[in-house]
Amino acid sequence: MSRLAPLVAAGDAMIPQIGLGTFRLEGEACSELVATALRLGYRHVDTAQGYGNEAAVGEGIATSGVPRDEVFVTTKVQPQLIGDGDLQRSVEESLVRLRSSAIDLLLLHWPNPAIPLAESIRALNEVKRRGLVRHIGLSNFTPRLLDDALRLTTEPFATEQLEYHPYLDQTTMLARLRRNRLAVTAYCPLALGRVVGDPTIERIARAYGRTAAQITLRWLVQQSDVIAIPKTSHVGRLEENLAVFDFALTDREMSAMSSLVQPGSRLIDEPQWVSDWRS
Repeated sequence: MSRLAPLVAAGDAMIPQIGLGTFRLEGEACSELVATALRLGYRHVDTAQGYGNEAAVGEGIATSGVPRDEVFVTTKVQPQLIGDGDLQRSVEESLVRLRSSAIDLLLLHWPNPAIPLAESIRALNEVKRRGLVRHIGLSNFTPRLLDDALRLTTEPFATEQLEYHPYLDQTTMLARLRRNRLAVTAYCPLALGRVVGDPTIERIARAYGRTAAQITLRWLVQQSDVIAIPKTSHVGRLEENLAVFDFALTDREMSAMSSLVQPGSRLIDEPQWVSDWRS
């Protein structure tokens, strides 16, 4: 039985609260998984130019039987291509690969200190005004760079995508995003599988007859402005990851999950091309 995730208000967008992450999914396996996810009720798919799978994602959407206008597609511009001119050309190429007339949400994948931020934001605004993308946002921006981007943009941002799971303290970023009315999109929401076997999470899971993954996703979506994009290559887990909207954690359980923060728990660290992205 298919389920549809509720929508989250994100700037000027409405985004399904659970999406399918596609990092490291490739070729036919990616296309088939995307198509299966959409048939099960997913309506949000996340990809990126740097993943090398936009064409496979586009194929999966096209063969799913779900109308394209019912699917919210996010893609992200490679940091090497966020300059004026390069960004616009890259978006046009992404549209071809995704078989779309417009991208629902376009993010700057990483900040790039080699390219002036004002130039990147100007180009990002332009593709939105041209109708190539419907909504825009950021990914992996630090608090300071987020503030800079907000000052520079003339179009509203919908969300910032960042690593967020029970072990990583994102209190500062979440407060800043909420203050500016941006939604939070959590990647690596299951901490690359680390939540499985965690004693606290497993104890809560047993009380509900759920899995550790479901409890973790529930903890995220119960923070009403958080969107999660778990990635799986297993068809059986697709439905499991979407089945988190028919129960609720108690305040005590939410606090117990939030108390799992551990120093040094960032899993996706700074890339070589952005050596000072935390500054």
